[in-house]
Amino acid sequence: MPTISNKTTQPLSVPLPGGKTLHLGPKASGQISPRAAEHGPLKKLVDAGQVELVTSDGGGSRTGGGGPKGHAFEQGGHAQGRARPRSGDR
Repeated sequence: MPTISNKTTQPLSVPLPGGKTLHLGPKASGQISPRAAEHGPLKKLVDAGQVELVTSDGGGSRTGGGGPKGHAFEQGGHAQGRARPRSGDR
């Protein structure tokens, strides 16, 4: 899956296909679908240098402005910050 990184110090709203929006904080990254990587408005943000698109197919990265390479998105195995309700008879 492609990874997108916010290269600015401001939060960004990244338009995705289907009327969806990805909200990225400053210097944050997230994963998007391969279909979303080809979306026109997203390509404009890449060309403007506001975001970096890193594909996982070995093709490298598409950056605007020639900034340093981004880090790959590391996905944790647990949902952090969410308490699970207790189950069972108490």
